[in-house]
Amino acid sequence: RAIRLAAATEERERLAREVHDGVLQVLAYVRRRGNEIGGAATELADKAGEQEVALRVLISEQGLGADSDAGGAAVDLRPLLRTQARPNVSVSTPGEPVPVGRWVGSELAAAVATALSNVELHAGPGAKAYVLLEDVGNDVIVSVRDDGTGIAEGRLASAEAEGRMGVAKSIRGRIDALGGTANLLTEPDGGTEWEFQVPRGMEDHA
Repeated sequence: RAIRLAAATEERERLAREVHDGVLQVLAYVRRRGNEIGGAATELADKAGEQEVALRVLISEQGLGADSDAGGAAVDLRPLLRTQARPNVSVSTPGEPVPVGRWVGSELAAAVATALSNVELHAGPGAKAYVLLEDVGNDVIVSVRDDGTGIAEGRLASAEAEGRMGVAKSIRGRIDALGGTANLLTEPDGGTEWEFQVPRGMEDHA
């Protein structure tokens, strides 16, 4: 079983690299150029950004079937987060497995993907992001930090009023549904940091 899991993880990470080198890079390029051009191209940029996030989450979720023969009670959260790594995103995880419920792993991976997408969209050119996973017993903590421009005061409220629900729904909504907390720290020119703390959920959502 250990050999099968290791092989599945290696294959998943290889697939993630290949997809990143092709489809994800094209989607990221369309998103950036659409925002640069502005006007009607902004809608195209938004769509490309949404699909980029969806594809990253899909790659992450491939790990959820790797241990199905073990009863499906838990998955290792580490490979689900490692698939988010790229040149401007550093992912740090513990050396030992971090088991969580399958639903918890899927939703955390999606929340992290959305947070990283926001970094690429709004943190400014050259911004780098850092993902840190911590195992604290009954809970896990995932931090997503960037060194970008930060979020101006009132920007999140105005985005929600405009119907742009990425933060309110894709991030806070997912973490709330897991019974956890999502804290956001930001200031203009001071970067942004999300901290997600959620219970493992290996029994309720196995």
